[in-house]
Amino acid sequence: MTIQTTEWTMISDLSPESAYRDGGPFADAWRLSWLPGRILSREQAFAGMELDELLSDPDMVHDRMTHARAAERADRLGILLEHAVILLHKRIVARLRDQPDESAPGPVGACGRTGGPRTHGLPQRASGPRRVYG
Repeated sequence: MTIQTTEWTMISDLSPESAYRDGGPFADAWRLSWLPGRILSREQAFAGMELDELLSDPDMVHDRMTHARAAERADRLGILLEHAVILLHKRIVARLRDQPDESAPGPVGACGRTGGPRTHGLPQRASGPRRVYG
């Protein structure tokens, strides 16, 4: 878990989220990519980056000490931990929507000339027997 900081940015090696210094009228105005609309101090922006990293580590999901540290970082930002989780989740979903799934098969029947896999008109995955619900 490493947050790289410069005079103008903060980036993480665990998460695509970032913090950046706002060129606005305040000398110490920072913004978090996942907390839009909020002007923060450098310390708050760093706490927000730490919070993002704590919540981005799947190995720490059940660690109570990590939960306590995450709650403390959220408190520094003036938000509830649950709110931070929701905001970060929304960012993940938005990124996944914008990014095409390279492993997904192309349209059925696509030929090699269009860039899709050659399927010869057959579905790529066996769907098994039809399910009847009732």
